This record gives sequence, structure tokens and C-alpha cells, in this order.
Amino acid sequence: MRDRHDVPGYSGSASHADEGAPLHRLAVYLFFDPLGVVDDYVTHKLGRLREDVERIVVIANEPLSDVGRKMLESVADVVWTRPNEGFDVGAYRDALLRVGWDELATYDEVHLLNYTFFGPIGSFRPMLDRMDAQDVDFWGLTEHREMRPNPFADPPDPERLPAHIQSTWLVVRQRMVTSPEFVDYWESMPAIRSYDDSVLRHEARFTEHFSERGFTYAVAFPESSFPSDNPALENAELLLEAGCPMVKRRVFFMDPLYMESQSIIARRVLDRLETLDYPMALVWQNLVRTTAPRTLHTNMSLLEVLTDEVVPAPEPLPRVVVVAHMFYPEMADEVSGYLDHIPVPFDLVVTTDTPAKQSELERRFAGRAAALDVRVVTTNAGRDVSALLVDCADVLEAGRYDLVCKVHSKRSPQDPYNAATSFKDYLFENLLSSPGYVSQVLALFAAQPSMGALFPPTVNIGYPTLGHAWFTNRPRADELAEDLNMVNPFDEFTPIAPLGSMYWARPEALRRLVDHGFTAQDFEGEKYGDGGLTHVLERMVAYVAMAEGFHVRSAMTTRWAGIGYTFLEYRLQLLAAGLPARSDEQPAALAHLRELTNPVVWLKWRLSNHRLVAATLRPAYRLARRSYRLARRRPAS
Repeated sequence: MRDRHDVPGYSGSASHADEGAPLHRLAVYLFFDPLGVVDDYVTHKLGRLREDVERIVVIANEPLSDVGRKMLESVADVVWTRPNEGFDVGAYRDALLRVGWDELATYDEVHLLNYTFFGPIGSFRPMLDRMDAQDVDFWGLTEHREMRPNPFADPPDPERLPAHIQSTWLVVRQRMVTSPEFVDYWESMPAIRSYDDSVLRHEARFTEHFSERGFTYAVAFPESSFPSDNPALENAELLLEAGCPMVKRRVFFMDPLYMESQSIIARRVLDRLETLDYPMALVWQNLVRTTAPRTLHTNMSLLEVLTDEVVPAPEPLPRVVVVAHMFYPEMADEVSGYLDHIPVPFDLVVTTDTPAKQSELERRFAGRAAALDVRVVTTNAGRDVSALLVDCADVLEAGRYDLVCKVHSKRSPQDPYNAATSFKDYLFENLLSSPGYVSQVLALFAAQPSMGALFPPTVNIGYPTLGHAWFTNRPRADELAEDLNMVNPFDEFTPIAPLGSMYWARPEALRRLVDHGFTAQDFEGEKYGDGGLTHVLERMVAYVAMAEGFHVRSAMTTRWAGIGYTFLEYRLQLLAAGLPARSDEQPAALAHLRELTNPVVWLKWRLSNHRLVAATLRPAYRLARRSYRLARRRPAS
């Protein structure tokens, strides 16, 4: 291999480091969002990258909104768009060809990086300074260990996926950029038509391809320093401890069953990230818009198990209002007992359906709050939901309160006594069980300014909610989401929702529901049950909060955590006993079982295997053979 300093006109990083001159760097940044939305983490990253890079070119796979384009133009020198073809490989190729080989040759380094990570965590400068001293032709941020067999299984070597620098961030220096090999690599790049193509024809190929041609490379955070094949995903916490200035977004939205099977605890990454120099609001803003809420809730471990220990009240004290719909005045003492656990002054707005109940409730709630307002609702058709959004819309006006606690006199007379009583206790205790518990709820809101709502986890004891809790509400929820201009994803089977319609929230998180202007007539004539507006809105609370850029969490007491976990574990043990042992293999088995419940699919499956055909036909064959033998034994007539 030739020494780089023998190349005429070469100005490598080592010589620049020796001279103390800054490197001339070009960054080509790939951006893609299926809705064309540019979140603030992107402009934050490029703004900080500008401190160390002379020129930034953004290549955006369409679509790209007008607002998004303006945001990118505010931090880049040029923004180019192209059809969403060829994945990242096609975009990088187009950008390099548009810049042109002559201009590329004027830079000491060309950086190819993308939108798939949050950063910088701290600053990019320490990593860049450290890599400046590496006398190599190209380098990358992270790498993937060699895998055998190749999971992408494609010629010329289906048995091996080579170790390779990952395409998150790849840096190529001048000698290599100006080489015929580099030019030919990009100009002869075949069409990329799938994710597998992008891995096999570029990401997993690039490192070995150029190494074999005599170019040297290094990795800022080599896989040999970490205990997994893919440290960027599987050892993100260790990477942060090692000073890595980025976190892959995929850590937070990967399939939770894969995360569980690999023991990847994203909450640890989140906790570590919160201690470092990165604005966490940027993380939440992007993830709540792009990630299925239950996936995010699981990966981030957003269930808070709170104790009864009293913690100091936030400063300044939050302005708290409780909105309580009391159809059953006889529950006033029970509800008051829970409200007494709120350790800060609060206003209380009570709604009910008749003037007689209003008078009784004014008497029974007297002296329980800093200010008491008992109102008669316009209609009780929408129960507690219409009471909040129609009759108490003024309570949720911007700037009036910091937190609202929504409760109601839940009796559920339509349900069996045990289920109804357990459900009521479950809701109240997991919202207001003790002064210490509520103090921790308030502290959590203070510590997490991007948290918009907090409510008990999905109730499952006595109710068939797990896997089914949308029931018949999903179609109307989809229609309402369109009316509310919501683009964040919904969960497929069981929504993240305050089932039972009790929760803590920031009024700002409910803004879309309040501003929509629901009226009493929207609820009039509504049959109370699934598919009705009341039940639909109950399931929309968390998704509306996420549409406003907030994340949501669930909370429960230690007592209910113990009760719920043991029942859930028992149920899961029974289900898992008939499935493969590994959690990441179970969905495929369940899907197969669901298919087999379809008689047509079952018959095709049986006929697709000659052994199964034989097994299927064997009873008929045995019957026919027995009939033949009996016929031979009969005397002739």
C-alpha cells in the first residue's frame, strides 16, 4: 500500500493536525420522513455540525413539506430533493454526482451521515479531533461485527456478512475521494430496490471493498470494544459511557419482542441520556410523532411504579384543578377521601346532571378545596367526557392551570359487582392512593416537562381488554383523528388509553379536543357503549397528547403492581406453553395458528405437504380397505 503522503497534492488529516489548520469538510446529510416533517432534532444536529463543517448539503428523499424545507435551509447551504428511490444509497449517489467530483476533490473530508440518530450528545468535536489524528483514508462512527451465516443470504458469499462500518456516519478523505476506485464505486452502483439491497450492495460492502483495494480505515467506536455484534443498537448505553456523541433512534422504536429477546433495555439508555448534555424534548418530539405508542411505552418502560414516600413539592407549586363528574352523589365521601391526598392547594370543579344533586354536592364537598364550583351539565349523554369537554372547556383554557386531575363517580352497574368494584378501586388508587403517591405524581410532571398525561395501565382483571381494547371504537377514532389533523400512529390492537376515563394531564396536552369545540348535540342520542363518541374519546386522550408533542406514561402503586404482574404472568405462562420459547418467534406462530382457523387455509396447508396429505386421506383409505375386505368375505348371491 502506498503511503498517503506520497500522493501528489494530498492534504490528509494528519498533516492538517500537525499544522494546526482546520480541515475543510463537506457534509452530505440524508433526510427522509414519510410525511415530509422535519423535527427539531434534525436542525439541532445540523446546527451543531456547522461548528465543525465548512459546507452542508442536505439530500432529502421526498416528500418534504414547505415548512420542512425552510427548516433545513436555515441550517444547510443547499437542500436538494429527489424521489424516494434507492434508499440512502441512491440519495448519497445523487448528492455526490450533483456536487461533482471536481468540487469534492477540494475538501479534506466528505462526511456521509443521516437522520437515523440523535446528536450531538455533548459535542461532535472530541470525536472529530480524535479521528483527525488517525492516519487513514476513511473512517466511521460505529461498525457491525461479521456474521455467519449472512442473514441477508445473497451471492457472492451467502455464508458471511463481513464486518463493516455502518452507514449512520461515514467519512472519506481526499485521497480516496479523488481515486478512480471511489468514482467507479458510485457511478457503477446498481439500482437499489430494497433494504436488503442497500445493506448488501453498499453498507456491508463498502468497508471490505475499499480495504481490499489498499485504502486504510478506522472506527471511532469499534465493535471489538463492545460485547455484541451491533453495539449501536445493542450497547447504546455503553457507547454513551465511551463518549459516543450519538444515539440511534432505532433503540427506542425497534420491535419490543426483539428488544426483550436480546435483553436491550432502552429505559437505561433514556436514563443515561437524561444525565448528559442533550435536550430531551427533541427526543420526545420525534418519537411520539413517529412511533407506535405501545411500542414506545414498552421500550421506554414508561410504567412508573410509585411508592407512598412523600417527596418535596415542586417549586413553584403547580396550579392544580380537579374536575369530577358526580352522577352518583352518594360517592362524594369516597371521592373526597381520595382528593384529600392531593398535597398542594387545588380547585375543584364538580359536574352533575340535576339541580337537586348540585345542592347536595355543594354541601358534601364544602371546604374540600381552595375553590369549589359545582355545575349542572347540559347533557348527561356523554357522561364525564362531555362534562369535561363541553361544560368545563373554560377550565382547560390555556394558562389557567398547570395540571388537571379528571375523575368521576364510577360505579359501572352494568358490570358484575367484583369487576366493577375492582375497576373503581384500581383507578382511584393508581391516581390518588396517598399523599406520598400523589406527591410523586406531581414531582414526575415537574421532572418531565414533555410528559402530557399520566394514567393507570390498561385494566385487565375482570375485563377482556388485552389485545382487544379498541373493540368497535377504532373506525370512528380514525375519522376523528383526521378531523383533528392528527398524523401520529395509532396502536393496532390495544390502545394506550386511560380506560375508565380517569387521568392526570396538562391542559395543553388536551388542546385539540378542547379547541375542536364539541357541543352537547354531539353526544345527544349517543348510545352509551362501544362505538359511541364517549368511548371513542376515552381512547383518544393519549394520542391527542402525542399529537401535541407530549409523551404519556402510566402509573400504579406497588400493591397493584404486585397484583397485576402475577395475574399477567400466569396468563402469559399458559399462552406461551403452546408457543415457541423465544418471544420473538411467538408472533409468527400465533399468526400461523390464526390462519389455521380458516378452513380454506387449513386445507391448502394440509395439501401442501405430502405427509399431511397422507395423514388427511388415511382414515378414508382405511375405511375403503375395510369395506373391500368385507365384500370379499360375503358369499356369492
